[in-house]
Amino acid sequence: MEMEMEVGEEIGMVALVARLTAAAGMLEEAAEKLAGREVNLEASREVELEQKLAEANATIASLKASRKTLPAGVATLLAKDGSADVVSLDAALGSLSIEQRIAVKSQLLRSGLIG
Repeated sequence: MEMEMEVGEEIGMVALVARLTAAAGMLEEAAEKLAGREVNLEASREVELEQKLAEANATIASLKASRKTLPAGVATLLAKDGSADVVSLDAALGSLSIEQRIAVKSQLLRSGLIG
């Protein structure tokens, strides 16, 4: 009888070890999947940030190009602090036709240099 109990305990221990081994294997798989997802998330975030940086650089280049096409008086006015007051702007645009003034002010509004 005692031997039967020992055999039964051994079988129980073997089963327990097998279940623990299986559980450890599942945990390792889960950890590997999580690590893979983390790498994928980091890579997609990096791609997203690179795209945003490229868009920002394109916007900056566009703004610089549009600023270079402004009349000399307006470019000088804006070069001081990056903004313009309405009175100074109207004075600088005084030599332009009404259509040209509207075009310049529209461009400045789009670029955020005036509000």
